[in-house]
Amino acid sequence: MAKSAENTAKIQRGKPFEPGKSGNPAGKPKGARNQITLAIEALLDGEGEALTQKAIDLAKTGDMQALRLCLDRLVPPRKDRPVSFELPAITCAGDAAKASAALVAAVSIGQITPSEAVELGRLLESYVKTLEATDLEERLKKLEKVISQ
Repeated sequence: MAKSAENTAKIQRGKPFEPGKSGNPAGKPKGARNQITLAIEALLDGEGEALTQKAIDLAKTGDMQALRLCLDRLVPPRKDRPVSFELPAITCAGDAAKASAALVAAVSIGQITPSEAVELGRLLESYVKTLEATDLEERLKKLEKVISQ
């Protein structure tokens, strides 16, 4: 049988702290370690070499999980790679269209992957925003100089 809200109101505590006020205003001390992590490190202290050798031995006998573990440590998955292709010079915001066209062309011929093009597009967008901000600042300085004379 479900309890109604009025029956459970006496049991409910509500929020223990007022908004913006913590029970520990200083927060967790810097460098504080999790108790479980400390316990595991204490158990494994001095056993790293033996455990590594055991993983290698298991991998050599055909244990696929041990083999995957060893290979992941030897050759970690590549997260990023340099991308090399011709990108037109970008000296003003208007040049961004040419650069975007170059990105699309590079994807279409398989020179770069679509995900690489997306990342490069973000970089291009950021660069164009910087160019626009710099241009705006220069124009404002010129206007202020004219007005102040």
